[in-house]
Amino acid sequence: MTLNSTLEGKIAFITGGTRGIGWATAKLFACKGATIILNSISDESVLHARVEELQTKFGVKCDSFSYDVGDREAVKECYAAIFKRFKRLDILVNNAGVLNSSLLGMITSENIDHTINTNVKGMLYNMQSASRLMTRNHSGSIINLSSIMGRFGAEGQTVYAGSKAAVIGMSCSAAKELAAQNIRVNVVAPGFIDTEMANEIPPEKFQERIESIKMNRIGTPDEVANVIYFFASDLSTYVTGQVLGVDGGMVI
Repeated sequence: MTLNSTLEGKIAFITGGTRGIGWATAKLFACKGATIILNSISDESVLHARVEELQTKFGVKCDSFSYDVGDREAVKECYAAIFKRFKRLDILVNNAGVLNSSLLGMITSENIDHTINTNVKGMLYNMQSASRLMTRNHSGSIINLSSIMGRFGAEGQTVYAGSKAAVIGMSCSAAKELAAQNIRVNVVAPGFIDTEMANEIPPEKFQERIESIKMNRIGTPDEVANVIYFFASDLSTYVTGQVLGVDGGMVI
């Protein structure tokens, strides 16, 4: 039996899709023939430029929505617009997230609220709305981005690690609920990846991270995107409720 490893005919929505892992995933999905919908809360001119680039380079249909994933009403409006235009949704890559570092005794209420609103509530709101659309066709794949910190923690990352642990718990529960509708829910947990977040780390801490990785190098957004693609495609039709680390052996 030959599985369809393309995404032709699929509608894919990627939150936080203009940079880092989200943008790498968007390009890979477009290369594989999917219709791409991007979300970002950053400058709308950047979002529009990304859409134009995908359309020009890959010749695929694209759309975009600029909203805060932690805003429940904005999320609802977005998915209503997706249904109005496309009548379906096949893939959600729940990627939008924030990283606010702070030692335990220095954590502020603003830090907690911002992180939880984006990394936990935002994930949940998008899962809810996406699953409702997917249920109409009794199929779909939801890929939620957690972090290796959500499984093992890290100094100065109590709030972030807690939010990413919540993503794992929510995903495993949703996978159990949605399996009967042929909707798969899986988690990708990146380690130390070469994104803007990594570039903000002081040089000495950066080197410490590299030395903790068995492969002795930082990962790339493309390497994470490849794993997301596996979960999105028909290569993983019998896989749900799984957490797959992409960390170069950081936690072996």
